[in-house]
Amino acid sequence: MLRPRAWNMVEHKHDGLRQAFLLPDRSKYVNMEKRFLRSYMQLLVQTCHRRGALATGGMAAPLLPEDRDAQSTVMAAVSRLKLMEIQAGVDGFMVYDLGLIEPMQKLFQLHTEGDNQLHKLLEDVAVTPEDLLSMPSGGVTLYGLKYNIAVGVLFINAWLSGKGHFFYRGQVEDSATAEISRSQVWQWIRHKTELEDDSRVVSRRLVTDLCKELLMELLMELGTGHHSDRDKQRLLTAADMFLEVVLKRDFPEFITTYLNQDHTFLSSQNTGQAEAPGGEIPRPKL
Repeated sequence: MLRPRAWNMVEHKHDGLRQAFLLPDRSKYVNMEKRFLRSYMQLLVQTCHRRGALATGGMAAPLLPEDRDAQSTVMAAVSRLKLMEIQAGVDGFMVYDLGLIEPMQKLFQLHTEGDNQLHKLLEDVAVTPEDLLSMPSGGVTLYGLKYNIAVGVLFINAWLSGKGHFFYRGQVEDSATAEISRSQVWQWIRHKTELEDDSRVVSRRLVTDLCKELLMELLMELGTGHHSDRDKQRLLTAADMFLEVVLKRDFPEFITTYLNQDHTFLSSQNTGQAEAPGGEIPRPKL
């Protein structure tokens, strides 16, 4: 059984040294309707079904809000994306919110003839290297830059807490979204990419300033709840480490490998920052 991971696929297309592979704002310009991701899905289904193996769709990351109107909006968005996967020939898919299980099961049953779609061999589909390497058109927005910074910082903060995922703006985020987020920020800095909003250039200074703004917002949120000084220090350390990753001259291949092996992370473990008892928390640089 194979399943597609859209953001893993996008991250693996990342080539920071070549501007031709500059990835646009993923929240605005990158989705499963784009040529390279659509082709990726078709190739996966074709490859699996040719061998009698199941092909599953990606995971629906949204969390269902309590408000009924907002819940209907989220349900409609998830249903539209999952219907695309069903029509592509997948044999199932994943959801994070348990409240999505029953409606998505009904959606699958409504649009399929059995428990799977192994009969769909997609023999008329011929995916080419050009299809998989095609880049979606589009630019970079301030919202997209801020979102990527937030996902990167919060993932490292979760990682330092011994967790591999976290919740942000109604979605579950994990290493896959952290990878594409920090990859895009690193790439945009390297190529001095211009923002669509106000023509500012994505630079080391701009990213650092936006990271500081994010920290102020997050620390204010921490101040309203029952959070310890250790929680605040961990967040500051996470921001430091995020900037260390995206401001490096050479692109770290995998963020989780970097966090596990880099001296900064090891130092934080030894001093108690990463959920070890006792010790002094290293002073953040920001």
